Amino acid sequence: MGNVINLRQARKAKARTEKEKKAEANRARFGQTKAQKTKQRFETDKLERHLDGHKREALGDASQMDDKGE
Repeated sequence: MGNVINLRQARKAKARTEKEKKAEANRARFGQTKAQKTKQRFETDKLERHLDGHKREALGDASQMDDKGE
């Protein structure tokens, strides 16, 4: 005769392992500390400011310069 297993316990054990797999995936996906998030946000803002400061004027703005007498 085979081993007798409790189906309720087997179902709960399976649910625990699936929940742990999902938690591990979420930790890998969202697992940043607040300091890491803040640093990333700061670096992104700094890069955007740097790039905005180096933008060139569009060609359409040249007509506005003529109107000013420059």
